[in-house]
Amino acid sequence: MSILITPQTKILIQGITGDFGGRHAKLSLDYGTQVVAGVTPGKGGQFFEHGAHKVPIFNSVAEAKAATGATVAVVYVPPPFAGDAILEGVDAGLDLVVAITEGIPIKDMIRVKRAITGKKTRLIGPNCPGLVTPGAGEGSKGGCRIGIAPGYIHKKGHVGVVSRSGTLTYEAVYQLTSKGIGQSTAVGIGGDPVNGTSHLDVIKMFNDDPDTHGIIMIGEIGGNAEVEAARWIKANCQKPVAGFIAGATAPAGRRMGHAGAIVGGAEDTAAAKIAVFQECGIEVAATPSDMADALLRAAKARGTKLA
Repeated sequence: MSILITPQTKILIQGITGDFGGRHAKLSLDYGTQVVAGVTPGKGGQFFEHGAHKVPIFNSVAEAKAATGATVAVVYVPPPFAGDAILEGVDAGLDLVVAITEGIPIKDMIRVKRAITGKKTRLIGPNCPGLVTPGAGEGSKGGCRIGIAPGYIHKKGHVGVVSRSGTLTYEAVYQLTSKGIGQSTAVGIGGDPVNGTSHLDVIKMFNDDPDTHGIIMIGEIGGNAEVEAARWIKANCQKPVAGFIAGATAPAGRRMGHAGAIVGGAEDTAAAKIAVFQECGIEVAATPSDMADALLRAAKARGTKLA
C-alpha cells in the first residue's frame, strides 16, 4: 500500500507547456506515472508529446477532470498565478493538489488556506518537491512520481518518509535504497510558513497504513510542527520513527533557505526539537548521513522488520 497516491492515480499537470513543467512531465511519464492531461489556458486542444505519449491539453482543470477522470493536479505555474491555479483544483473538487512552485506570496497562500478549509481537496506544498510512491519495476518504475524528486533512487517497500526539505528527502530515500530498504511513499511537504499539509498530517497517514512499517521524519528550525508531530507519535504511534532536524548551526533570527526556517520561539530551535524527539522516543540522527541507520536502530529496538 501507500498513502495519497498509487501507480493507478491519474495526474493532470498545470503548466505542462512551460519549460520546467514540461521537463518534469517527461520524467514522470518515463517513470510510468499516469499523466492524463495538461492544463494551460489558451492552449486547449493541443497535445504534449513525449515518445509514445500524447497528453491532451485543456484550458481549465474542470475540463481536464471531466474529460480524463484525473484526481490529482501538480502545479508548476509561476508564483504570481500559482495561488489561483491551486484554487482552480480545489474548485474542481480534486482529491489532491501538489504545488511545486516556490515564491508564492504569503498573502496568496493565506487566501488559499482560508478557501481550502473544509473542502475535500488536500494540498501538498507549496515550495515542495512533491511525492513518490515507488513501483515494482527496475529503478522503481511503474510507480507514481509527482513533482521534481528523482524517481530512480526509490525502491518499493515499507518505510514512509516525510520532510520539509527536498534534498534531505532524496538523501534519506537514497540511503534506504542503498541498504535494500524500500519506501511506501516519500512526501515532501515544503518549507513555506503557510502550507497545506503538516508533518502530523502525513505521520497519521503513515501510522494508519498497514504496509508502512517505519517512518523517517525530517524537519528543520522554525515553527513547532515537528514538536506537535513528535508528541502525537509518543502518544499514538507504535511504529519505529527516526528523525533529523536541520539548522543546528543557524544563527538565531536569520532565515536559512526556506521561508519558514526562522527561529521565533523557544521550541523553534534545533536543540529544542531534538530534545523533544528524544523525549518522545524518536531515534535522532546526528547528521544527515545517519538517517537510515537511525531508523534501523529504532526498528531493531522494537523488533520491527523494514525490508
